[in-house]
Amino acid sequence: MGWTHEADLVSGERTDIATLAALVADPASRLLAAWEGETPLGCVNVQDRGGGLAYLGLLCVEPGLQGAGLGRRLIAAAEDCARTGFGATRIEMTVIDRRTELIAWYIRHGFEPTGEVRPFPDPALEPFAMTVLVKPLG
Repeated sequence: MGWTHEADLVSGERTDIATLAALVADPASRLLAAWEGETPLGCVNVQDRGGGLAYLGLLCVEPGLQGAGLGRRLIAAAEDCARTGFGATRIEMTVIDRRTELIAWYIRHGFEPTGEVRPFPDPALEPFAMTVLVKPLG
């Protein structure tokens, strides 16, 4: 459900409670979340990679709310966190290479492909790769 969902490409869980707990416990990581009362609406993770580089990951928005600007606001919050919390001057992310419409969305929001392609985290899905995008933080 939702135009950014990857269920047509990748099945199974993309993350788990243990991974999220480790991200929350890591001092070089922040998990930012948007809530309405007790209901989570979206989240994003930002990590300090050192040398002025931050990593943006786990961006997700409740499917029924996609297109309303929450994803853009979560990215802005992650960028602010990277700048003020980690002293980052640039932020990078990876996107499944076959998600051209999602890559185009990130490009419209200031990210640029670096030309670097990284292996997909699950070797069983070898035909997939991860396109690296980066955005300077002003």
